Amino acid sequence: MTLADLPACLALAEDRGWPPEAHKWRLLLAAGQGYGIDAPPGESGLIASAVVTSYTDAYRCVSMVLVAGRHSRRGLGRHLMRHVVAECAPAVTFLTATDYGRPLYEQLGFRTVGAVTVLRGRFTGTAPAAATAAVRPATAADLPGILAYDLPVFGADRTELLTRLPSFADRILVAHAPDGRLTGYAAAWPNVTTTVVGPVCADDLPTAQALIARLGSAAPLPIRFDADDRHPELAAWLRASGLSGGSRFSLMVLGAPDIPGDITRRFAPYSVALG
Repeated sequence: MTLADLPACLALAEDRGWPPEAHKWRLLLAAGQGYGIDAPPGESGLIASAVVTSYTDAYRCVSMVLVAGRHSRRGLGRHLMRHVVAECAPAVTFLTATDYGRPLYEQLGFRTVGAVTVLRGRFTGTAPAAATAAVRPATAADLPGILAYDLPVFGADRTELLTRLPSFADRILVAHAPDGRLTGYAAAWPNVTTTVVGPVCADDLPTAQALIARLGSAAPLPIRFDADDRHPELAAWLRASGLSGGSRFSLMVLGAPDIPGDITRRFAPYSVALG
């Protein structure tokens, strides 16, 4: 698929009750490789979709796996995912799964290695007193430092996505230690009814909280935060800061024991569709 398929992708998403996330779809189709199945004669549009985002030759992230409701339970999702998995091999492949999709991915060899909870709401909190990093808006001069910081944190080169962040996000912040060393960065981007906070990468929890507090306080809409189970203290702080929710997704991987990167410094994904 290409960007010309964006209207069909949005129509397919709405068919399955997903919001029309044009901003996110546009990024995915531009930075990744979309796969679709056209409707049969007599119909129009797409009846199935998937997007693969590549991180060099080592990793692939699969997202936006959808089948039109009128064609569900006919094996189209399995057929498309088998094609996608074959195209991704031999790279390690990971994804974020709904409860509905997880059994299919398990049958294809994916293993659950974690989970995230989607939290939403108006942010009412403040940065903790323990936060000592200086937080400021990022500039173009910060991009090389962000790329260098992100590589070991995410565990793979995502230059393609991070260089698109200034045009995709509403705000990007960086955090610095007193000696000037970069200790984290974060962004917030618009998505229909919420402002999504992510990615968030930081040396420690207080720095992550300082970045999130600045972004959350300035957000024009309620924020969405995809909280990883491996950061329970952060999730508790977000709930105490006005967010709530219980929608959960499984983190799944094929071809490796876990998803890449350093979870101790990776506090939020770019998007659940991108890792």
